[in-house]
Amino acid sequence: MHRSTLSGASMRRIEQHLAKYGAYHQDRRNVVTHFFGIPLIVLGVAILLSRPMLPVGPAGISIAWLAVSVISVYYLCLDVRLGLALSISLCCAAALGHLAAQQSTVVWLLLGAGSFVLGWGLQFLGHVWEGRKPAFVDDLMSLLIGPLFIAAECAFALGLMRTLRTRINHPD
Repeated sequence: MHRSTLSGASMRRIEQHLAKYGAYHQDRRNVVTHFFGIPLIVLGVAILLSRPMLPVGPAGISIAWLAVSVISVYYLCLDVRLGLALSISLCCAAALGHLAAQQSTVVWLLLGAGSFVLGWGLQFLGHVWEGRKPAFVDDLMSLLIGPLFIAAECAFALGLMRTLRTRINHPD
C-alpha cells in the first residue's frame, strides 16, 4: 500500500473516532468535565495497575507500563502528533502510578480508587448536563477515544491541527 494511502486511511479512522465521540459531547460543560475527568480516570487506572508486576527481567514490569506501551502504539498509529502527546501523558501517569505504588496499601488504593471514582463522577455529571448517555455505553472503544478527544480539543484550542478539526466538523 502506498504511504499516502496509509496516512489517508489513518486520517479517516481518527476523523471517524473523533466525530463519533464528539457527537456525545456537544454541551461545553460536558466537555469541561471531561478535561478533568478523563485525566483523573487515566491516572487512577495507572496507579491501580502500578502494583501488579509481571515477571519480566530481574525487577519485573508493572501492568501499567505494559498498558502504556500498547495503548501508545495504538494512538501513534492513529496520529503521530496526538499519539506523541498522549504517549508522554500516559508515561507521566505511569510514573506517578509508580510513585503511588511505593506508598502503603491504603494510600495507594485511596489515590488510585479516589482518582478513578472522582474522574467518573465528573464524567457522569457532564452527561447529566449533556442529557445523553456516555459514548462507551454504545461503543466500548470510546474508552480509548476519550483521551484522544481531549488531546485533539487541546490542539484545536491552541490553533493546531486545523485540517483535522475541519474534516471532523465537515466530513466529505
